[in-house]
Amino acid sequence: MDLISRIGQHFTDSAQAKLDAIEALAAPLAHAVELMVGALVGNGKILACGNGGSAADAQHFAAELVGRFETERQGLAAIALTTDSSILTAVSNDYGYEAVFGRQVRALSQPGDLLLAISTSGNSPSIVEAVRAAHDNELRVVALTGKGGGEVGRMLREADVHLCVPSERTARIQEIHLLVIHCLCAGIDDLLLGVEE
Repeated sequence: MDLISRIGQHFTDSAQAKLDAIEALAAPLAHAVELMVGALVGNGKILACGNGGSAADAQHFAAELVGRFETERQGLAAIALTTDSSILTAVSNDYGYEAVFGRQVRALSQPGDLLLAISTSGNSPSIVEAVRAAHDNELRVVALTGKGGGEVGRMLREADVHLCVPSERTARIQEIHLLVIHCLCAGIDDLLLGVEE
């Protein structure tokens, strides 16, 4: 397969993966939006975490809420736990990398807040610990995973929302995670601003 054909195949595969995910993700996405809006209107905040590309997604989500998505509005309370290099390196050095998000969740959250936990495999030890810390602090969790959900999927509670992309390919999962984040942001704005199409 030549390079142009291979590039075209990536586009086709990505589009098909998104279409295949609609049925699995639409209803839980709507529920996740409702939980997030409930936290925000209740004076709570959303904490977001992930590793690598998922860290970038956590930061992207927080930026869209604190700034704005597509509609002008007041900033919303969201914090990416992936951005403070002093905290990240101190906690990693003193407690091990697996504690890097959980330690922040325990220190910064209160009941009524919500954790957005992003892990392509659902097995990242730092994300597993963040979910555990969220539950200990009485937070609900919205988890973005793929590959069946892994350990994160198994530890979620009935009050949580699992957005598990029905794919085994990391690139496709990450592409759909970005679409999910945009759906969350748009849905939050729609509910908060009473937008009707």
